[in-house]
Amino acid sequence: MKDGEHGTVDGRPTAEEMLARIGTVGTEGDRGRLRVYLGMAPGVGKTFRMLEEGHRRTARGTDLVVGFVEAHGRPETERLLDGLEIVPRRRVEYRGVVVEEMDTDAILARHPTVALVDELAHTNAPGSERAKRWEDVNVLLDAGVDVVSTCNIQHLDSVADAVATITGAPVNERIPDEVLAAADEVELVDMSPYSLRQRMRHGNVYPPERTAIALDRFFTESNLTALRELALRFVAGRVDAQLEGTRMAPSGTVTERVLVLVDTSPATPRALRRAAATAAVLRAPLLALVVETPADASAPSELKRRIREYLDDATDLGAEIILVESSDLAEGVVQIASTRRVTRLVMPYRTSSTLERVRRSPLAERILERLPTIEVTIVADARESTDAYRLGRGD
Repeated sequence: MKDGEHGTVDGRPTAEEMLARIGTVGTEGDRGRLRVYLGMAPGVGKTFRMLEEGHRRTARGTDLVVGFVEAHGRPETERLLDGLEIVPRRRVEYRGVVVEEMDTDAILARHPTVALVDELAHTNAPGSERAKRWEDVNVLLDAGVDVVSTCNIQHLDSVADAVATITGAPVNERIPDEVLAAADEVELVDMSPYSLRQRMRHGNVYPPERTAIALDRFFTESNLTALRELALRFVAGRVDAQLEGTRMAPSGTVTERVLVLVDTSPATPRALRRAAATAAVLRAPLLALVVETPADASAPSELKRRIREYLDDATDLGAEIILVESSDLAEGVVQIASTRRVTRLVMPYRTSSTLERVRRSPLAERILERLPTIEVTIVADARESTDAYRLGRGD
């Protein structure tokens, strides 16, 4: 979907416009607070935890309603709905089928202090005033209603494609990263892949006729492990960002940062793609570095043009471009990797003569001597006979 000058072509606000509106709604305290329970996959207990919080708040006298909760036929979750005020759902007919959606207008009329709203990434039925539930939630927040919601990591825009590759299943319902980034609180509901698979076997997630298929396809041990890592890294990234905003921020790193070295090597395009793919899976910032040494001043114009083309490719891949001057290539890489707290370095394979190898250690070894905790991946050009190999972190 192509964005227009103001909002998207279907009239919905872009993520940037939504964040701008968030920052200009009234004075501090006017806008509601958003709390999200984040999970690696369905069945980890996000809705259960949200309803437990609803009962705790109600017991303390908070004016709370259930805006929309989907129990999926799970008895324990359904029992937790007892004792909570539930706002009746809105019925929408589409192609002869009646579906139930959250009645945002009814919640606004009721105007509770807190509303529980399940499945933040849900797509509303055609004909609804807003296309996505997160947009409905934004309306509630604008009205000063606090919202507690749930979301799975695979629905996040920045990781959805990587998840589709990992699991082999398309991710159709997506939520802009900015929505979760703007949340006041994100709490991870964690569970080991083994425990979740056991829950499924016991019939606590899906009915028996669906369990076997789910375990063999989406809910495999390897898929769940990858999804769990993505969820953990997202939460760690939020913590890291919060720490960077305080004077007490530690010198160590919490989240991943990927740096790719851009030079004239024919392997640079493959290194760029490898780094971009790694950053997408890890939901990490991607940095593209050019180190200008004295020898580069006399480089032929053809090589300079190649660097510019590679940087254009890096920009297209979403990388932040960094140019630094240094008397030594390794020193320039170490300087940026240290100051930007890089955890993974991707480098194109660099051919060298026998004399060069005798005179000095390979570039990767010199970097690892200074930064022993960084992981270095060296990517060869597809036309080279040398395969890509990996150094660092004990590899």
